[in-house]
Amino acid sequence: GVEPDDWKPMVSIGAGVQEIRVKDETGAYRTLYVAKFEEGVYVLHIFQKKTRKTSQHDLDLAEKRYRNVLKERLT
Repeated sequence: GVEPDDWKPMVSIGAGVQEIRVKDETGAYRTLYVAKFEEGVYVLHIFQKKTRKTSQHDLDLAEKRYRNVLKERLT
């Protein structure tokens, strides 16, 4: 596939996790996802940025969902 225009790896959440960054007149938005598995793309979290730094809550939630994806793939 084609990579988005504005993205970065989020290795602090997990291997293969990426962040798409979108900004428009209503604010800044982030999508955290992982697309390294053959069966599909897993969207871990989507949120609106309200400060310069991503909140720990948003990072923790994405990491928890990533761990759940890994766990479900093993069963």
